[in-house]
Amino acid sequence: MTRTFLFLQGPPGPFFRQLGEALRCAGGRVLRVNFHGGDCLDWGARAIDFRGVAEAWPAALGAIIERHRVTDIVLFGDCRPLHHAAISTAHAWRVTVHVFEEGYVRPDWVTLEQNGVNGHSSLPPDPEYYCRIAAGLAPVPNLPQVPASFVRRAREAMAYYGAGALLTPWFRHYRSHRPFSRTAEAAGWLRRLGRHPFAARRSRAVRCAMASPYFVVPLQLDADYQLRIHSPFGGMENAIRAILASFAAHAHAGPLLLFKGHPLDNGLRNWRRLIEIEASALGISDRVRYLECADIATLVAHAHGVVTVNSTTGTLALAAGVPVKVLGRAVYDVPGITHQGALENFWQTPGRPQVELFDAFRRVLAHRCLLRGGFSSREGRTLLIEPAVTRMLAAGSAAEAGPPLKASA
Repeated sequence: MTRTFLFLQGPPGPFFRQLGEALRCAGGRVLRVNFHGGDCLDWGARAIDFRGVAEAWPAALGAIIERHRVTDIVLFGDCRPLHHAAISTAHAWRVTVHVFEEGYVRPDWVTLEQNGVNGHSSLPPDPEYYCRIAAGLAPVPNLPQVPASFVRRAREAMAYYGAGALLTPWFRHYRSHRPFSRTAEAAGWLRRLGRHPFAARRSRAVRCAMASPYFVVPLQLDADYQLRIHSPFGGMENAIRAILASFAAHAHAGPLLLFKGHPLDNGLRNWRRLIEIEASALGISDRVRYLECADIATLVAHAHGVVTVNSTTGTLALAAGVPVKVLGRAVYDVPGITHQGALENFWQTPGRPQVELFDAFRRVLAHRCLLRGGFSSREGRTLLIEPAVTRMLAAGSAAEAGPPLKASA
C-alpha cells in the first residue's frame, strides 16, 4: 500500500519541502496544508489552503484524510493548537503522526518521534529502562559539529512572517500560536539584527568581568508551547520571577545568577529590563547578570549549575557533568540525571548527574528518536533528509492498524 504523507506547519525555511520531495522520490504520496502565507512561501508548490476558523479544522482534516487516504501526518511542534487538534483527529482515524522538534540533546541533533514529544513523549522517566535498553546499543559516536547559521535562520524567519503578513487577506481567519502579530515579529527581528553588534560587545564585557562561580538560566522563547503547556508558569516572565525570588531567598552570597537570552528571541520582550527591575526589588542586583550573546555550551560547561524550565540546554550541561534543575516537564528529567529535590535546595546542594546513566539515556535517544543535523543550515538539513525518510517509512502506518475509524460525531 502506498503511504500518503500530509505535511502541516514546519520550521521556517525549506526543510519540509525538501523532506516532502525525498518522500515522493521514495515512493510516497505527499500533500500539504497551508494555514498562512509563510507556509505557502516555504512549500513553494501546489497545496491545500485551509482558510476556515480553527473550530472547523478537525472536521476539515478528517475530510482530507478520508478523501486522500492519508496514512501519515508530518508536523513541527505538537503543542500548537492546530497541531494538537490534528494529532487528536489523526488518532481517531488511525493515522501515524511524525513530530519534529528541536533536538532533545544539543547540539547537532533534531528530534523525530511518533505521536508526541517532550511531555507527550512515550519515553519513560525510568533510569532502569535506559540502562537496560542501552546495554544492547552502540555508543553515540563523536562526529564533527553540524554547521549552523543564526543569520540564515533569522532571514528565513523574517521571510516566513513577511509572507504571512502579505497574504493575511487570503488567510483572514488564521490565528498564530505566537503572542505577537507577524508584522511585529518581523519588526522585532529587524531591530534585533541591527543592534546585534552592540549586544555582542556588551555581552563580552559582562563575561570578561565575571570571576565568581555562577548558575545559568537559559531563557526559552515565550511563544514556545513546550514552555507554556509543559510547565506551571504559562510563560517566561513568571519563571524568571520565581527563579529570582528563590535565588534571593536560598542561594549562598557568593555565586552569581546568569540569565542567557535565547538566540531566536524576537526582541519584543525586554527581558534584560525585567530581570534588572526584579533583581533590584529583591536586593540582589549585584549578583544577577544578563547575557544576550554568548556560546551557551561554553557558558554551561563552566557553571556551578543550570536551572531551566525545560530547555534542551539542560542536556548540554548534563553532557559536561554540570547539575541541572528542571522546573517543568522534560524528557531528560530522570532520577539520577537531574536534581530531583526542590529549587531552594539546588542552590546549595545541586549534586552531580550520574555520567553512566546520562550516557545510557543519550544512547537510547540517538537510537530511537534523534537525527543528526539541524534546521539552520544547508548542510544540517541535508544530513537530516535521508535518515528522516528511512525512519518515517519504517514507522507503523495506518495500514498496519487496520481500516480508518471515523471520529464519532
